[in-house]
Amino acid sequence: MTPTTLQWIAAALFGIALIHTFSAKQFERLSHRFPRHAGLFHLLGEVEVVFGFWAMVLIVVMALVGGGAQALHYAESRNYTEPLFVFVVMVIAASRPVLRTVVALVDATARLMPLPTPMATAWLGLAAVPLLGSLITEPAAMTIAALMLAPQVFRADVPEGRKYLALGVLFVNVSIGGTLTSYAAPPVLMVAATWQWDSAFMLATFGWKAALAVLLNATVCTFILRKHLPHASALAAGQQARAPVSATVAAVHLALLAGVVLFAHHPVVFVGLFLLFLAFTQAYERHQSPLILKEALLVGFFLAGLVVLGGMQQWWLQPIVSSLQPLALFAGALGLTAITDNAALTYLGSLIEGMSDPAKYMLVAGAVAGGGLTVIANAPNPAGVALLKRGFADETIGAGGLLLGALMPTAVAAAAFLLL
Repeated sequence: MTPTTLQWIAAALFGIALIHTFSAKQFERLSHRFPRHAGLFHLLGEVEVVFGFWAMVLIVVMALVGGGAQALHYAESRNYTEPLFVFVVMVIAASRPVLRTVVALVDATARLMPLPTPMATAWLGLAAVPLLGSLITEPAAMTIAALMLAPQVFRADVPEGRKYLALGVLFVNVSIGGTLTSYAAPPVLMVAATWQWDSAFMLATFGWKAALAVLLNATVCTFILRKHLPHASALAAGQQARAPVSATVAAVHLALLAGVVLFAHHPVVFVGLFLLFLAFTQAYERHQSPLILKEALLVGFFLAGLVVLGGMQQWWLQPIVSSLQPLALFAGALGLTAITDNAALTYLGSLIEGMSDPAKYMLVAGAVAGGGLTVIANAPNPAGVALLKRGFADETIGAGGLLLGALMPTAVAAAAFLLL
């Protein structure tokens, strides 16, 4: 099929958006060098803004080239359920009652482990919470883990290299930690119904391998971080300073979170539950912390932009996916995931008729193993960036630093899927 002019333009804008994403940290530096235009450079340096901005450019160009009706039809034909869900689940999962409940469970578990409490807590944040993503979905796991780890690991006095390693481990572990079920990881969800992969199949084929990789990654990272974790007394003082949360309020929040997860593919339902959540937080404001509406909106904007831009890339991505043999497909999926959302990649694979079972396995394995390499590789990654970037220099996360930090855990995940 010969690509149209509009497809070439969309591919070019997608490439520009990628370059912009990977150079976002440079815009933050320019904001300090040119204070008169700091606001503009700061806006362009927000990773979460990039894809939404270039998606808007694409719609404007599409209107100029093909007419406003075509542009409007294309924009309205996209499926925005995932951006909406990530926005909703981020806000609810980051609410004080939910976070305090999870932290209390983690603290109780940490005290039972034969490790210093700070090490045990960090290890659970990097291992147990990402695996919990198989039940509560990956975006919720990313939100909870990021908020838990921020005061422990992502602090100004921790070396940047160690923070990037922890970030890479968190992103990779969340990406592969959601493969124990068939509904929690976006790249698995895209193929589960088409290929008839249920949760039992995922656990037996992917899940146990992913769990071993998650545990190994978390153990190595925690060992490297051990000298930079807060002292046990400081951790205990911080826990005692937390205001108590009503058990009834926490139960309502958890029930609403469970409802949102249960109806993750039905926006009419989970948006309704979200509105009920907002009303409840207003009624019991004394039990709440400020909701992360801004951060969640930016992440939703990013993912919606990726949906719009990514929808025009099928013409060159699908031939690459369909032409590769299983082992090459694994390597190709792992590499392509770094420059396009892994769910989009597996969706394209689901459209290929007659794909063999080994090829299906390699496609999904490569897509989830590479889910921590870049901010756009996996849908929950922008949420992690939005919540953790303040702990890094210039309050931005560099693409190069994230890539280097994710290399070790990615290699462990790839080895687990290929060798076990």
